[in-house]
Amino acid sequence: MELTIEHLIDMSLTFSEPAIIIRTERGLVLAGTRITLYDVMDYVTENYPPKFIRAMLGLTDEQVTAALFYIETHRAEVETEYQFILKEAEELQQYYEEENRDRVTRIAAKSSKLGKEAIRAKLEAEKAKLMTSQT
Repeated sequence: MELTIEHLIDMSLTFSEPAIIIRTERGLVLAGTRITLYDVMDYVTENYPPKFIRAMLGLTDEQVTAALFYIETHRAEVETEYQFILKEAEELQQYYEEENRDRVTRIAAKSSKLGKEAIRAKLEAEKAKLMTSQT
């Protein structure tokens, strides 16, 4: 049976919520991992199934169940923090794009094929050599 958020609310869970979801300086985290509930929220907001979330984040069934249950039972708190995290990430992205704009422009202006001609010629020569040795 595929777990859904509705099933999580209805079922009796055997995990100890405080031992699995902890608050660190990074926010709400699955204990023993670097996975935050905000990482899980990225998938929840896109309606991915628990099985997919488990596979993508390398979690156990118990960890996914705990994360989804915590998110559902503390939805307002988690959603508020998640929106803050998204806003902060957007601001950081804008900052670094501004900081690196000149550098990116200089790199883009350089020829992307610089030095590749010699490598391509070598590959073509090896390919031709292989073709003649096979016939």
